[in-house]
Amino acid sequence: MTAYDPANVFARILRGELPSQTVYEDAQTLAIMDIMPRADGHVLVIPKAACRNVLDAPADALQAVALTTQKLARAVTAAFDADGVTIQQFNEAAGGQVVFHLHVHVMPRHDGLSLRPHTGAMEKPEVLAANAEKIRTALQAL
Repeated sequence: MTAYDPANVFARILRGELPSQTVYEDAQTLAIMDIMPRADGHVLVIPKAACRNVLDAPADALQAVALTTQKLARAVTAAFDADGVTIQQFNEAAGGQVVFHLHVHVMPRHDGLSLRPHTGAMEKPEVLAANAEKIRTALQAL
């Protein structure tokens, strides 16, 4: 496995070098809006620990990510009145990973509505901000 690259986009977000729309943060994790969402309310949960994916992540980082993922799954389901939630996590290029910092996709889902394709098109910042506020409000209510 290739070594962790501290120049990856999530490491840069964690260091404050790139902007993000934060919806949740604790001592070990950060949850941000995906800028290329496949569903309204699509968030990413990342550990603050420098790890490439589940193959090199320390156990405490995995535990923290799992707990934050559950918290965000509940929040996006409530915020978007979803019928369910899709949680995805990819490891290494052959496994579909594109950004090589551990991250979990959390996407609210509605019956009969497919995920949007991953086209690389970025969502408008004002839409991401509004969706982030809905999720933050739902987190406070949980």
